[in-house]
Amino acid sequence: MGNLHSRVHPRQKQHDYSSNGAYFITFCVKDKHEILCELVGRDAPGAPLMVLSENGILLRNEIMETPSHYHGVSIDNFAIMPNHVHLIININRESGAPSASRPTNALIPTIIAMLKKKTNKAAGFDLWQDGYYDIIISSKEEYRQISKYIDENPIKWTEDEFNVNRTAMKCEVVV
Repeated sequence: MGNLHSRVHPRQKQHDYSSNGAYFITFCVKDKHEILCELVGRDAPGAPLMVLSENGILLRNEIMETPSHYHGVSIDNFAIMPNHVHLIININRESGAPSASRPTNALIPTIIAMLKKKTNKAAGFDLWQDGYYDIIISSKEEYRQISKYIDENPIKWTEDEFNVNRTAMKCEVVV
């Protein structure tokens, strides 16, 4: 899954980003600053333990609130890393259900913009780089693989492409 973030054009122009389906989203802290969680010690096997910082807690709370703002939207899985976040956003609307207040192709970008705006406001500064990465999940197997990638991402932080200070330590997020 190491090539999940290698897309040149992040949005598929013909895709309706309000249509039912699952979307794998990644967005990053500006300049890859590691401000969402921090190392606080080691667990019994010796793996570093990381806890969410104040900014990470703000983000987690906004992620958890997201489904209450959008009918038929759930956050199926997420991982907050030191300098980025991974989400699986699932849209499951019955036909005839209310759509987003913006054009139909804007629901996913609207959700990401809302998360960024609310966390920026709470933090008092711009946390996020512009844009985000997305993958439209096209099968149950791809969903399973991406969900596993999200679950294992904290453990593989030392190998993560977003880790600007790669070390030999393994870490996990304790929330």
